Amino acid sequence: VMDRDRNKTLLLELQRAAGTGNARCADCGAADPEWASYKLGIFICLNCSGIHRNLPQISRVKSLRLDFWENDLLEFMKKHGNLCAKAKYEAKVPPYYYIPQSCDCLVLREQWIRAKYEREEFVATRVCQDPCSAGSREGFLWKRGRESRQFQKRRFLLSAREGVMKYYTKESRGPKAVISIENLNAMFQTEKIQHAHGLQITYNTAGQTRNLFVYHESGKEIVDWFNAIRAARYHYLRTTFPAVPEPELIPRITRNYVKEGYMEKTGPKQKEAFKMRWFCLDSQERNLMYFKNPLDAFAQGQVFIGRMDEGYEVRAGLPQGARVKKRKPAITVVTPKREFVFICENDREQREWIDALNGVIAQP
Repeated sequence: VMDRDRNKTLLLELQRAAGTGNARCADCGAADPEWASYKLGIFICLNCSGIHRNLPQISRVKSLRLDFWENDLLEFMKKHGNLCAKAKYEAKVPPYYYIPQSCDCLVLREQWIRAKYEREEFVATRVCQDPCSAGSREGFLWKRGRESRQFQKRRFLLSAREGVMKYYTKESRGPKAVISIENLNAMFQTEKIQHAHGLQITYNTAGQTRNLFVYHESGKEIVDWFNAIRAARYHYLRTTFPAVPEPELIPRITRNYVKEGYMEKTGPKQKEAFKMRWFCLDSQERNLMYFKNPLDAFAQGQVFIGRMDEGYEVRAGLPQGARVKKRKPAITVVTPKREFVFICENDREQREWIDALNGVIAQP
């Protein structure tokens, strides 16, 4: 019992020790990890420990608080630690490679862990891929039909060198779409698509945002596609804006929406019936788009969100004189041309939308 308690105390001290990197999960960066892999010598969070459990050849996990730690395992943990593992397993992570955080979906976190420890993709001896060749890929993805709404197998082709992504419906014919990498974006949307490997690809066509919803049965394959799109985007940004420093480029490779969800909206007279719509806020484009259904190919409309000094503002509640039958929290978005009125499901949604919109209004 003495040993047991002493080792537990020493482990927790080791987890908090400065200069070890152990205070955050080695894989997703979550604070205060309470688990550890005693085969890799790293401290990890509960969620990542579940992924490590599925890799018994490479990793073995124990709880810092609940499990018994033998002296030799404790010594091993002392000699290793998160920074030590990072130096080995993350020596050559390409700048375009997406490093997931604790809030990211399971497939991204799982493939990051497998890429690091199982496939050792980023160890020092690996040759770093040039983004132009990394941004080239060809293969099949299941794509949701715009009309049929069924997922069908489609051939996709990505070429960083040509600066395009294409997809084909029939092998004999030309591509169904040729998408410029300049305005291509990709984000994981597992809940919306209702598939663990669901990816949303967006691009601009004739001034409108077009959505493609795709997935692949293999987690590795879909994450490889995502990082290939990022490599192609990185290559494009690097060559188009050579003077922009790397830390400013990276966040612009791909982006998630700041917030999405249902709200009800009324028309410009504010007398029209309220209709339920699915909203997506894109901070980079400063756009609040709304759709009849979350998986629609095109938005029904969009509201540009400018800066405060341009006359944009978001307020809780209804504008003066507006009458609404529903006793639900509302938001008014003030633009130089008109006021938009939205009704939220509850107070928390109202707060989140106001914060998200204010974030866009405040950004330069």
